[in-house]
Amino acid sequence: MGFFYFYTMNIKQYLDSTYLKTTEQAGISEADNKEVAKKFIQEAIDEKFKLIMIRPDMVKMAKEMIVKAQSKVDIGTVIDFPEGKSSWIKKMKEAQKAIDDGANDLDFVCNYKAFQKGNVDLVKQEILNCTKLGLDNHKIVKWIIEVAALNHQQIIQLSTLIKNIVMSNFKEECYANVFVKSSTGFFVTKDNLPNGATVETIIMMLENASPLPVKAAGGVRTYEEAVQMIQLGVKRIGTSGAKAIADGEVSEAGY
Repeated sequence: MGFFYFYTMNIKQYLDSTYLKTTEQAGISEADNKEVAKKFIQEAIDEKFKLIMIRPDMVKMAKEMIVKAQSKVDIGTVIDFPEGKSSWIKKMKEAQKAIDDGANDLDFVCNYKAFQKGNVDLVKQEILNCTKLGLDNHKIVKWIIEVAALNHQQIIQLSTLIKNIVMSNFKEECYANVFVKSSTGFFVTKDNLPNGATVETIIMMLENASPLPVKAAGGVRTYEEAVQMIQLGVKRIGTSGAKAIADGEVSEAGY
């Protein structure tokens, strides 16, 4: 039964199809980069993925396309991406603009460098204030902790910190709307080590973030890996190769 389930599972409602390259990163013109983003948005509509994850300046365009298509695809965007070192006030301004433009999900990059330096109060403040902004506007909030930049103890501690802040300040019915997310997909590692979700890091996150849901982002490249993550307990998977993965192919795409 498990074998059959593995090969017949529809994973599309777990997939946050992602295109986050800037014009400079993509090495193309601004107009061409906009066209690439449009193709990703249209693909998400056609394939009925859970969500299209794009840069903040593309949210309004995505909203127009999705409304026109009468699609149920959600729109997600990244806040203070990819380093997460801006003040929580700046993060909130960027998030409010994304909300105004039509975003459903707000994926904040946690100030993990401040956390590593021991400035836990700063991190607590941004998690509390930014999460409140999202929840008050009936949005999904995700906190990217950048697992490739953290050691195992820090992954456990930061996942636990986010959980404790949410559980101490928000009602139980809000828990499902605040995720702990593994990675930006843009962190540069030494020696070509994984810069995104691995089974080991996801298990640590699941064990220490619960009852908050977990999003595995970066590093999931095949249908089998996606199903494995879902069976571990993740509720969302971020990938720039959503169609390839859903079709049972190997994704060669990079964020």
